[in-house]
Order: sequence, then C-alpha cells, then structure tokens
Amino acid sequence: MAPSATTTEPIPLPPSKQLIPKSKDDPTKEKTALQAISQGVCLPGIPLFSSYDKHRAWILSHMAGAFRVFARKGFTEAGKAWSAFGRPLEMINQDVTYFYGDAQAVYEDFGGVVLSEAEGKKLAAALGPKGKGLILQNHGLLTVGGTVDEAAYLYTLMEKSCEVQLKVEAAAANGLPKKIVDDEAAAYTFKMASDPEALYWEFQPDLEYEYEMSGGIFEK
Repeated sequence: MAPSATTTEPIPLPPSKQLIPKSKDDPTKEKTALQAISQGVCLPGIPLFSSYDKHRAWILSHMAGAFRVFARKGFTEAGKAWSAFGRPLEMINQDVTYFYGDAQAVYEDFGGVVLSEAEGKKLAAALGPKGKGLILQNHGLLTVGGTVDEAAYLYTLMEKSCEVQLKVEAAAANGLPKKIVDDEAAAYTFKMASDPEALYWEFQPDLEYEYEMSGGIFEK
C-alpha cells in the first residue's frame, strides 16, 4: 500500500479499568500476584529442598493435610451436582475468575471409573496446557497444580464456586437476571491471582488449621 493511502491518525483505545503506573515509584505500579496478596512484606516463595526424599516427604504430608481439609468441608457434593449440567462455571463473582478462559474445561466423555492410561490421556487433552480445573460430566471435579497446595486450593475454590453457581441458577430460574463479570476485569483478576506461588499460599490457612487441630499428626 502506498504511503499516501495509510492514515497517520492514532486509533483511539477504550479506557482501561487498570491503573497504569507513571513511574517506578508510582504506587499503582503492577505487582506480582504474590506481592499483591501479601499486603506488605512479600511472602516467601514455594519451598525448595536439598534432596528428593525431603521433597517427597513434604508432598506426602501436604497431601494428607489436604484430604483432612476436604473431609472437614464435606467435599464434594456441589461439584457432583454441577457436573450433571456438563457446563463450565460462569464468571459470576471474583473468586471464580481464577478459572477464567482456558483455565477450566468440561470433559463430556465420562465412561466410569478410570483404569486405563488412555482415559488419563483423554482427560489431560480435555484439560489442555493452560487448564487448572476440569468438570467431569456426571462425575465431579478435577484440579491440577505445580504443588499439592495449589491443586488443593483450586479444588476447594472450584467446589465452592459450583455451590454458588447452583444457588445463582436457582435464583435465575425464578426470574432474577444474572450479571456476568466483564472479560477485562476477569482477565486481570486471573492474571493477578491465579499464579502458582499465590495459589500455594492461599491454601496455607486451611492447612495450618488442620495441623493445629490434629496436633500435626499428618506430618509425623
């Protein structure tokens, strides 16, 4: 295209809801997800270990603690109920935006108890490379993470989000209109909250509660 045929007028962009920092010292400067949830001195990152044995022991103790959390919370009824619809969760509040976009998927080919490697590969393919939570139609929920803590927190969050979604659907059936979080706000919340380190720390209050209530039995 000839230069005379191109425009030099800037194309106006819609106003952003995100605060834009004006300098490196501007308080609106974007933070990492971990800095954002720390509310002050930044929390430390995910622990590192000097040996495989120590890492494995840490993983197993956190798995034991996670199952105690699930038992205390009575999981999973809402997830099973919502899975009957074979639909993804809607962005109806801030919490569920942790599953915005490709972070959630629905697996429609549930064929019973998973006993084969092939079925596992189909689940992984349905979840996708960016997936964090999978709704297994007529079965329940599946979440993944880089740590037990991340996956466990996402499971508690997805279960609670299913419970909220079911209540909203009941209200909507009686004529109350639903308001969906807009894409810009949902995408920004996902970016600033759905981070491996931030999600690891989101689970620590529940884990620490179980540790105190059990006398640390799952770490012995």
